[in-house]
Amino acid sequence: MILLDPDLSEAPPPAAAPALARAHRLPAARTFANFLKLAQTAVRLKGQVSVLLTTDPAIRRLNRQFRGKNKATDVLSFPAEGIGAEDLAGDLAISVPTALRQAIEQGHSLSTEVKVLMLHGLLHLAGYDHEADSGQMARRERLLRTRLGLPLGLIERVQTAPSKPAPKRTRPTAGGRKS
Repeated sequence: MILLDPDLSEAPPPAAAPALARAHRLPAARTFANFLKLAQTAVRLKGQVSVLLTTDPAIRRLNRQFRGKNKATDVLSFPAEGIGAEDLAGDLAISVPTALRQAIEQGHSLSTEVKVLMLHGLLHLAGYDHEADSGQMARRERLLRTRLGLPLGLIERVQTAPSKPAPKRTRPTAGGRKS
């Protein structure tokens, strides 16, 4: 099930050429619902999944409340737990403004970026954790991304990103401050 945050309608459209603006417009929920079914089958994840397409402030609140991180992020996964969770896989929350920024950086459409984020979130719902495994999630995401016709996934972007130079070290001065 795809849920659209009503606050998304308040976000200004990108100021760009008409063709570019079309690529960065949020498609109909049906487009994402169809992809969700396809991706969920590919991941082999049983149970209902709800996807909330929301704003940066809303996802920041969720990230702060559930992960203790006071910042916006692209996708959050909430696996179903407890009594009655047998028919539920869990929920995903995706920040559309963050997805749009990432789509522009990656040179593809907003629709494509939301699909990349959905696949990543579904893998988390299926129990994968790229922060704790030895590359299993990255390999699975790469395989499924290729099968589903998607560009670089989130894990690969981090792994192939050019490294940033180390920050310049400064020595403390007599007052204990850094110069």
